[in-house]
Amino acid sequence: MRSSWLKKLSFIIGPKPPLSWLILCLISLLALIAVLNSSSSSSSSSLSSSDTVDSAHRTAESLIYTNYRRIKEQAAVDYLELRTVSSGGVRQKEVGLCGKERENFVPCHNVSANLVSGFKQGEEFDRRCEVYKGTERCLVRPPKEYKIPLRWPTGRDVIWSGNVKITKDQFLSSGSLTKRLMLLEENQIAFHSEDGLIFNGVKDYARQLAEMIGLGSDTELPQAGVRNILDINCGFGSFGAHLLSLKIMAVCIAAYEATGSQVQLSLERGLPAMIGNFIARQLPYPSLSYDMVHCAQCGIMWDEKNGMFLIEVDRVLKPGGYFVLTSPTSRPQGSSREKKRIMSNPMEGLTQQLCWTLLAQQDETFIWQKTADVDCYASRKQHTIQLCKGEDTQSYYRPLVPCISGTSSKRWIAIQNRSSESELSSAELKIHGKYLQPEEFYEDLQYWRSAVKNYWSLLTPLIFSDHPKRPGDEDPLPPYNMIRNVMDMSTNYGGLNAALLEEKKSVWVMNVVPSRASNALPLILDRGFTGVMHDWCEPFPTYPRTYDMLHADGLLSHLSSERCSMIELFLEMDRILRPEGWVILSDTMGAIEMARMLATQVRWEARIIDLQNGSDQRLLVCQKPFVKK
Repeated sequence: MRSSWLKKLSFIIGPKPPLSWLILCLISLLALIAVLNSSSSSSSSSLSSSDTVDSAHRTAESLIYTNYRRIKEQAAVDYLELRTVSSGGVRQKEVGLCGKERENFVPCHNVSANLVSGFKQGEEFDRRCEVYKGTERCLVRPPKEYKIPLRWPTGRDVIWSGNVKITKDQFLSSGSLTKRLMLLEENQIAFHSEDGLIFNGVKDYARQLAEMIGLGSDTELPQAGVRNILDINCGFGSFGAHLLSLKIMAVCIAAYEATGSQVQLSLERGLPAMIGNFIARQLPYPSLSYDMVHCAQCGIMWDEKNGMFLIEVDRVLKPGGYFVLTSPTSRPQGSSREKKRIMSNPMEGLTQQLCWTLLAQQDETFIWQKTADVDCYASRKQHTIQLCKGEDTQSYYRPLVPCISGTSSKRWIAIQNRSSESELSSAELKIHGKYLQPEEFYEDLQYWRSAVKNYWSLLTPLIFSDHPKRPGDEDPLPPYNMIRNVMDMSTNYGGLNAALLEEKKSVWVMNVVPSRASNALPLILDRGFTGVMHDWCEPFPTYPRTYDMLHADGLLSHLSSERCSMIELFLEMDRILRPEGWVILSDTMGAIEMARMLATQVRWEARIIDLQNGSDQRLLVCQKPFVKK
């Protein structure tokens, strides 16, 4: 017997509906159920998505570094994934690793290619980036035996032999000086500690130089105006290491060497150095850059090419500065007077033309002093070497010039007449008015004082990530010596360098002024810092794995209008950065977005930091992994 609702249904549709109609109803019912299920699933998906967003938010919140300007700044670890989804979900392919033959690859220094191109008489060792174009894109990997360098100052005296390209045979075949400087053990190269009574003879040598200049000891060199020194063919940096203890910045330059490189060994020890020579072209420094130029057994024949090498030394030497030449260990026979005549005669005429005075000579060491009197050049008996005409243009690997530079510069000030303070005086700053106003200089310094503290705070929780702090605890203080070799890839006035020194960080900074930026390099060098001009569309003249931290403020935006390839720039940064080294980039949001994608391609771990100050500026903090393959 049918129920009442069934009777009503029969009344409406009839007692015997067609079979086709029943099938149609069944299909409609199934469709309705499917629609209802879809709606329910959509609602559930929406709730799930909300939960996912909340979870992601909580994850991001855990990466906030509250002590960066003491505001909450979100580290968007998943930023790249969100960007790739919005751009179609195409993930960038990681760059492959180079072969073993490129473990110590230095671009622009291909001796065999230079020889094929017709360069000779030493010019085959020169930097030639036009020959370098078109090489394979890959990541230069460390040697199998590579180990993370020891922290400073231990790493100054002991380095891992697998980190540099020098063999035991090379060491054994080297001269007695090298054997005194180094002790090659099974997997280490040990340099004598300066804790002993004699530091490889370097302490005695430095004291001798000071006495020849007329000082009581080498500790008086800074008071005498000697703050920065260009050390040509520095050996393995022991002289520079001693000078750093006197707060004198000594920079080593030496030509490219395939093995046993002086520059590579010095940088591995945490000492300032870069590849450079002046066989045919000027060094990338402005005129009047250094207080002293030092050549100890550097192997340069100074009287060749009509004295062009000596003229280049004069160009970078400041008024009243010193040129120190120590002769080879093979001593000429005869009396000291004969030795002096043999050593000085080839250069006597050249130094007189340059208005240099032979200040002192002792044993195998000669010291000349450059004149501080511009009128000296007019009173010369001969004018074989003319004065350069016009203002000095910025020097970026220009051909050597056969004339005397810098005589018309406002920076023509004797080093002995400069302020004895660690910073430049207001009067000295006014000399650089072409590049800055004193107010801008002090504002820049204040900015970097704050930035350095913030950078250290950002790196601290990353370094101590295995030891998370409890709520309410302050971040642990980072080790003062966690980094040593720092490069500021787009420095302005050297503010980062100054702030790091004020914070007593045990670092030195290579201040790089982009070649197309405002040239404040003379100011940086006058502050006693290390600096160089460089075109970032080209590789930097250094060996792989030589810097602990790379920093760039606004460089990406600056290069966006240039011909540079951004992926080439990141590959070069990866080449010169040590494994487990750090990169800090500050730029606009668009530039940082692009940099984040490129960082993933070169296999860096990267975090974007939103300053949340209403500006378009972002930070990208990256770390290079230690790839062991």
